[in-house]
Parts: sequence; C-alpha cells; structure tokens
Amino acid sequence: MKKITFIGAGNMAQALIAGLIKDNTPLSLCVADPMTSQLEKVSAHYPNIKTQCDNLEAIESADVIILAVKPQLMRQVCEPLQAYVKTKQPLIISIAAGISVDNLSQWLGAGQKIPVVRCMPNTPALVQAGITGLYANDLVSDDQRNLAESILRAVGSTLWFDQEAQLDAVTAVSGSGPAYFFLVMEAMQSGAEKLGLSPEDAKLLVSQTAFGAAKLALESDDDPAQLRVKVTSKGGTTEAALVQLTEGGLVPLFETALKAAAERSKALRNENSTTAHHLR
Repeated sequence: MKKITFIGAGNMAQALIAGLIKDNTPLSLCVADPMTSQLEKVSAHYPNIKTQCDNLEAIESADVIILAVKPQLMRQVCEPLQAYVKTKQPLIISIAAGISVDNLSQWLGAGQKIPVVRCMPNTPALVQAGITGLYANDLVSDDQRNLAESILRAVGSTLWFDQEAQLDAVTAVSGSGPAYFFLVMEAMQSGAEKLGLSPEDAKLLVSQTAFGAAKLALESDDDPAQLRVKVTSKGGTTEAALVQLTEGGLVPLFETALKAAAERSKALRNENSTTAHHLR
C-alpha cells in the first residue's frame, strides 16, 4: 500500500482526499499543516487519516509527497525536506501554479534531479468535476505516472502534456477558466433579473443552463461551434442575442483574455525561476 503525504490541508488537498476515499483507492494517507484548525476539519470527516503539524514527521516512509501549499510558501516548505527527498526519492506532485520543475528540484534537492509531476487542477475539483493538466519530468517512471494520474482522477478528468511550457496555456484555459464562466453566469443572472425574474429563479435558470450546455458539449460528437449553429434558428431569439455578443467583440475579447492569463502564468514561472537561479 502506497503512502501519500499531503503537505497543506487546504481546499484542494481536502478535495483530493475526499475523491480518493470515495474511490476506495488502497492508499495510506497522511496530512500535514501548521494550522490545527485545518487538520481538525480533515479529522472530523476522515478520522482514520493521520494528521501532523510537523512536515518531516508526516513524510516519513512516504512514497508520494503532494505539495498543496500556496506558491509563495513553496520554497520555505520544500527546503527542510531535502534530506529525506535525496535519500528516499519519493514522487513529488505539485499543484502550485507558477512553480516549475526546476524550482522544485532546486528547493528539494539542491539541484539534484528528482521525480516531479506538476499539476494544474481547477476549482471544480472541489465537487469532483475538475480537469487537471499534468507534466512529468524524465525521472518519473511509468508506474509513478499512473499513480499520479489515479490520484488526480479522483477529482475529475486528467490530461498529460509533453512540454512544461504548455501548462501556461492550461492555466489560462482551465485553471482560470471557471472564473470566466462565473462572470458570464453573473452577467446572465443580472440580465435575467432586469427582465423581471427573481434572483432565485434567475440563478437556477442560469446555473442549470450552464451545466446542461457543458454536459451536452462533453457528450456530443459535435464541437461547440456546431452545437451553437444547431440551436440558432435564423431570425429567432438566440440569433438576436448572438448578434449582440458577436458585434460586441466577445470572441476576440476572450482571445485577448486567455493570452493575458497565459503570459501572466509564464511571467510568474520565470520570476520563480530567477529566484531559484540566484539561490544556486
């Protein structure tokens, strides 16, 4: 039975734990976090999971270490783990945005190469409906890739990428993507209320429509453009709305927004790489 230690007991770690337990995955789980209130939440739901405030005690005998901390805390969390990581060579899985494999290798092993999988999940993982982009360095074995995939699949779908730089695009599309849809839903709900619907009715109509459209897109052989054409009758209500959205520049605006998010992701990665380089 593989031992997996989570460092950080925040929302994403708790979502992964919930998914793994729901799947009855045969794993030994341990969670470390300096905040006892976070550990108490885990223990309240999953009393059989070991919890620790001390990271070094938590990673003892760990086959996998999942780094589920904020990017700005990553270096100070990683450096004390160096001795164990260099000796035991556990699989490292990071779910922090903007922290490259080189960063992690530097902070965890003083430049020594270690097996690392970088992941970019998104917030629907909190309800086991997320999608995660993954990248593995060349020290990750096939068994470790399969293990990493099985862990992240506990909260939704997974998609592997051959180049680490592609995770910048993943961050822009799916990592930040839920916020784009929430903004659209917010705008639709506001518009619905101005048409006379109650906030409760507007929210339900918008939310269920978004869910149904996403489900239809996932299960249909048609791409979104074809689905849009099929639901748009000439001279009808849908066409009237789409004309306004198109003439308002919605499509190029989304292209600009995604580009901005990808460039910011790349900038954050480069900033962290520069910091790591100066520490060598």
